Amino acid sequence: MRIALVTDTYTPQVNGVTTVTDRIVRVLRADGHAVAIVAPRYPAGPDARPGELRIASAPFPPYPEVRLSLPRFGAVAAFLDEFRPDLIHVATEGPIGLTGRRYAVRRQLPLVTSYHTNFPQYARHYGARLLEPLVWRWLRWFHGPARLTQTPGTAVAEDLTRRRIGRPQVWGRGVDIRHFDPARWSAGWRRWLGGADDTAIVLHVGRLAPEKNLDVLGAAWTAAKARLGQRATFVLAGEGPGAARLLTRLPWVRHLGFLDRDRLADLYASADLCMLPSETETCGLVALEAMASGLAVIAADAGGFRESIVHGDSGWLVSPRDAEGFAAAIMALVAAPARRAQLGAAARVAALERDVAIEDLALIEQYEAAALCAA
Repeated sequence: MRIALVTDTYTPQVNGVTTVTDRIVRVLRADGHAVAIVAPRYPAGPDARPGELRIASAPFPPYPEVRLSLPRFGAVAAFLDEFRPDLIHVATEGPIGLTGRRYAVRRQLPLVTSYHTNFPQYARHYGARLLEPLVWRWLRWFHGPARLTQTPGTAVAEDLTRRRIGRPQVWGRGVDIRHFDPARWSAGWRRWLGGADDTAIVLHVGRLAPEKNLDVLGAAWTAAKARLGQRATFVLAGEGPGAARLLTRLPWVRHLGFLDRDRLADLYASADLCMLPSETETCGLVALEAMASGLAVIAADAGGFRESIVHGDSGWLVSPRDAEGFAAAIMALVAAPARRAQLGAAARVAALERDVAIEDLALIEQYEAAALCAA
């Protein structure tokens, strides 16, 4: 098959969407399929490689890490006409994604879309609750022509079905268990982070933005730090519009910024706990990466985390707004290394069942079915 992937975020950016989209590209090429990619061009990124069209992008002022591109339909159409795709996969609902949707509809080509981001919940976190019904209407229109809408969470797929949005199927919630592995544990990383033999490393990985429940993160870490003192080191990996405010509130944390996949895998395996309070995750891939690394995860009892973690067995779930509950869980596990190890071992076993290799086998079948089914 000849597959065109159209996305508003792609490598070298690091986020859940780029991780899944890049994985699709690698799976398709390894199976002998031709792939074309339409994606943003980044200031520090490489030039377009063969099979890529990179569209100039500019930072979105409220959120500079997000890049927006003008929907250059003529350039995209010329590129895709030359490629002659059998199927278009639009991974995002932004300006570039719109061009891919428009192209598929105009050329009457099979369209697959993805739903990675819980935009209605984001509207609430950014003070635009009144726009939520309009966001649902937009999503219904955008995904309407798709023969298949991939989404990484069962609960999200059920919600989309209930709201008559697309034709949802669960895909994209696998984790690379060979890359994220407890064997990457590093004494050097622990020394660099300040994790002595009797000091636990408490980690948060992800975009530092309001929708990630940063107020709860800040309150929980402040409470835990006050009671634990030198028994714990707190580490943030990630950037975003909430970074400056959070770091002002937590001046004692180690802030590592964005990390590439190799350094991130080393960090997970070398830490002791990972706290993830976000309640907007469709999948929570970061939790699965931490679990595959043998790390005890304390996460919000919401969204995709509920589908990955069994409370008290393969991790710990806390009500999303309960900062004291998160702090208590951190303190309890810092004080109990054997319990941490038990949760981490069970987390690794749970992650093995979500191995990308199992899920990747279904990708080609989904594409073939989408290409053959009636619109």
